[in-house]
Amino acid sequence: MVSVTHTARNIEITAESLQADLARLQVQKQALERELAAVVAHLGSVQRALSALETVMLNPAAATPVEPRTDIASSDPANGTTKPARAQKSASGKGAERAAVAGTETDGPKKYGKLTEQIMAYFAEVGDVDVRARDVAAALGRDTDSGSINAVRSTLDRLVGTSRVQRIGRGLYRAKRS
Repeated sequence: MVSVTHTARNIEITAESLQADLARLQVQKQALERELAAVVAHLGSVQRALSALETVMLNPAAATPVEPRTDIASSDPANGTTKPARAQKSASGKGAERAAVAGTETDGPKKYGKLTEQIMAYFAEVGDVDVRARDVAAALGRDTDSGSINAVRSTLDRLVGTSRVQRIGRGLYRAKRS
């Protein structure tokens, strides 16, 4: 017969294991939800671009030259000037495709792109704790692949270089004390 203390210990170990699994699965769920949202947004932009192209293909008479866009400017860092972007050649062929896709580039906020701010907010949350890049990536939902984790590592290294984050040891980072 198994002792009561041994059975109670097995139940306790199982409960701890399930709690760890629950936390890991919640983080994974959040990451998948963010990824799904990004895919849905991309799907919408592709559908709009295809719709615009189909309209142009079905109505070639409407294929007129695209006027230059004055809301987009390119800068020349050599002389510090800004000039308007070049106009597309025509609304047929590649020009129409570029024109259709150009309108979708600003459809809503980017899901990614503010990694530095996200990392600094994470360090503000955790306070005076040593963390690994993998932990930061997991907290930000960017631990799905090695490329995302490496992006966090690179950003952490840049933050160390600008003295916004401290490197405590090999692979360990801590918020810079004010």
